[in-house]
Amino acid sequence: MNQIKQGYKQTKVGIIPENWEVVNFDELKDKTDRHSITGGPFGSDLKSEHYTSSGVRVIQLQNIGDGKYINKEFVYTSEEKANQLKNCLIYPNEIILAKMAEPVARACLIPSFEDKFLMCSDGIRLLVDKNKFSTKYVLEYINYDLFRKIAINRSTGSTRGRIGLTDLKTIPLALPPLKEQEKIAEILTIWDEAITKQTELLRAKELQKKGLMQKLLSGEVRFSGFSDEWEEVRLSKIIKLQGGYAFKSEEFKKKGIPIIRISNISNNSNYMEMNDLIYYDELSNESNFLIKKNDLLIAMSGATTGKVSIYNLEKKAYLNQRVGLFKVIKPTLINYSFLIQFVFSNFFSVQLKSLLVAGAQPNISSKDIKSLKIKLPSLPEQRKIAEVLSLADDEINLLKNELEELKQQKKALMQKLLTGQVRVKV
Repeated sequence: MNQIKQGYKQTKVGIIPENWEVVNFDELKDKTDRHSITGGPFGSDLKSEHYTSSGVRVIQLQNIGDGKYINKEFVYTSEEKANQLKNCLIYPNEIILAKMAEPVARACLIPSFEDKFLMCSDGIRLLVDKNKFSTKYVLEYINYDLFRKIAINRSTGSTRGRIGLTDLKTIPLALPPLKEQEKIAEILTIWDEAITKQTELLRAKELQKKGLMQKLLSGEVRFSGFSDEWEEVRLSKIIKLQGGYAFKSEEFKKKGIPIIRISNISNNSNYMEMNDLIYYDELSNESNFLIKKNDLLIAMSGATTGKVSIYNLEKKAYLNQRVGLFKVIKPTLINYSFLIQFVFSNFFSVQLKSLLVAGAQPNISSKDIKSLKIKLPSLPEQRKIAEVLSLADDEINLLKNELEELKQQKKALMQKLLTGQVRVKV
């Protein structure tokens, strides 16, 4: 057993400075407000028919980001209804937590563009005792890995985790004296602001690229030296869509050749999600189901139906069923990089959405995809368009990498500051 450094002590949240204390979540509340820790209304008390076009804003789960309020999907209810549910009101600069994933117990501050809000049923209000606790420090700690891990372990539900208020109230937090809390919060805020600025730069660049795609892939803007008419063709004329192999789940391995499944096709990126790979032994007919770096794939059923991703690993992988692989069959008509840009554009997604088969499990067929239309300029013009859009992609990827680096820096800093490994001067 490692010896505890002088000036520190062992607690249920780990080793912390001797002058820090450990309190449960329930002890953070402002005791002058009887509803300082409270959940949202019962589902039966706030239904969709109670929503209005104006009035008191309702905070939904999708508005509760991981440390940041997400200002989208505006839903309101009447003043009368809000007053009926006044115990579930929440106010600017108070903390709201989400009972449900993803992830469980994520929290953010209530914004100040309204004087009050009404929580959804899966929201939890926290008004801290400001004489003892820094709201910003508490918010940072709630979104800290240790608190999050405990919350996830205490959550219930097989598909979507959910934590109850009773279980939440007993989660412990490490708290330094108030002045130190405020200083730590001040330091972490610098990283938060840098992350916010980088996120805004990324969004601006993505919007810029989106506008550029619209102009270049429609022919609205042409490069000098190109004046030929564009030809509109169906994808069936230029591509083949290769389906995947029906692997047996009971034969999955922990090592071997990775299998790319629907779940690996991301909603948030042009590249594969590689966090939950499964593996298989070598196939005798592997050439039919083999994928390599820069292959373009599409999800053909499930929650991500219609989403496309690029396989970006150096090693080979196998294609699972219900994942389609784009293969160019007429390289004299289309440049592969131009095809990639088209498939990630609105010109592709809008057509695709009109074909999606709604139901318990949305799906599309190979025939559906190949029926979509694409406008083709000459190959030299395709290459020029693809080159310009690829440069924009490189800039976006650089911003994404820088954003991820900032997030990792903050995470490392939180580990040191929220445990007292590194002390701040106050």
